[in-house]
Amino acid sequence: MFELLVLLIKVIVVMNLALVLGSLCTWLERKGSALIQDRVGANRAGAFIESDKWYVKPALPVVRMMGWLGFINTFVCDSVKGLWKEDFVPAGTSKFLHAVAPIIAVLPIMLAFAVLPLAPNFTLFGYNIHPRLAPIDAGLLFVLAMGSVAVYGVAIAGWTGNNKFSLLGALRAAAQMISYELPMGLVFVALIVVYGTLDVYTIVEEQGKMLWGVVPQWGIVMQPVGFVVLLLAGMAETKRGPFDLPEAESELAAGYFTEYSGMKFLLFWLGEFCEIALFGLLLALLFFGGWQIPWVRLPEGVWWAALVGHLVLMTKVVFFCVLQIVIRWTLPRFRYDQLMNLGWKMLLPVSLANLAITAIMKVLL
Repeated sequence: MFELLVLLIKVIVVMNLALVLGSLCTWLERKGSALIQDRVGANRAGAFIESDKWYVKPALPVVRMMGWLGFINTFVCDSVKGLWKEDFVPAGTSKFLHAVAPIIAVLPIMLAFAVLPLAPNFTLFGYNIHPRLAPIDAGLLFVLAMGSVAVYGVAIAGWTGNNKFSLLGALRAAAQMISYELPMGLVFVALIVVYGTLDVYTIVEEQGKMLWGVVPQWGIVMQPVGFVVLLLAGMAETKRGPFDLPEAESELAAGYFTEYSGMKFLLFWLGEFCEIALFGLLLALLFFGGWQIPWVRLPEGVWWAALVGHLVLMTKVVFFCVLQIVIRWTLPRFRYDQLMNLGWKMLLPVSLANLAITAIMKVLL
């Protein structure tokens, strides 16, 4: 009974964490882009609320502050507006495929969160708690597989849009995601060579060891080239600027989800931002020690140490989410030939060379 309760809590925590991080990225995108472009950003909804009710007045300062910061606009108003919009389906297309496409695009991203550890293992009431929903040994392979499946949702969405802009966006997205999965996979293989496992939790634990007794064996130390390649390839996989060719507004309206509205559009939107959070979580776990603090050893198996580790991990994740959003609003969009050249002529050879050098050093050292 206790195991079922723990599993239920894990499902709730992991899925809510994915949704919260996706929503947080949405807010960071709005306010961050406003700061970069010397604008204020969302700061109207709820910022000037008034009430004569005595039981409401104590909460008014908090509500006004949330409105001024844009929380109400982003987390409440946009969601309600999207839910109430008309669900438009183009004529001459499959209503079933049109409805299932956003689900196929979002579900793999949510499933990928299930295999990633969120804190070190700990003991509670005599039970060993593993802070991940599905503790499988091939977590890296599962994440890569889920990234491959997500492209089907994008391709189906572009096809069922019955629109040339949607189809072009879907073709761009499919080519882009397939192209950049190759260097991403090679970086994963190099990490497997270094740490000797496909299990993400074990990789994080291995990063806690010291190299020459001086620096921790974080991925950024052991695989600096792999980090740069994965950063670029991962941003291309998330289809955010400067890699946002599949939804280039100036060329393709909204790309593969041009013909989507209402909740279906929100699913695509939320899926993209959850993908940003997922990629930030991967970078933190694989290259920056996850919940590890440099030169600080937290007690093992203690609940409060696991909580501290989780907060450390989330801090790193938020940092990488902010980094991706800043890059998105700083660099101009690539041309499509530049995008393909970067993937095939630069990142792929570099990742192959990095893997070969890693393997040689592993054998010699």
